[in-house]
Amino acid sequence: MATNKKEAFDTAEVSLADFAKALAHPARVAILKILAERTTCVCGELVDVLPLAQATVSQHLKELKKAGLVKGEIDGAKSCYCINWEVFEGMVGEFNYLFAGLKRPSESTECC
Repeated sequence: MATNKKEAFDTAEVSLADFAKALAHPARVAILKILAERTTCVCGELVDVLPLAQATVSQHLKELKKAGLVKGEIDGAKSCYCINWEVFEGMVGEFNYLFAGLKRPSESTECC
């Protein structure tokens, strides 16, 4: 039986992996790009600009909301979404910190 080993890693590593998972589909990247272009919440237009069914768009929005990258509210049959900029900027900072710390050694050794 497989067990969840997330608790073996620090909070920053788990958080970064969760963000990476939320971004791991091109539809979610496209949704973030569309939301970032708008100055107001997007209500329903996502289905009009993406080559996906309403149910599929909703599933991708659910994953982005779960990661905290998108916030939104449902008002009857109408749903409005926007980027949660505080969380998004935090995620960018975490990725920048990771990438800044991953450097090629000055003395390159042969690998694989």
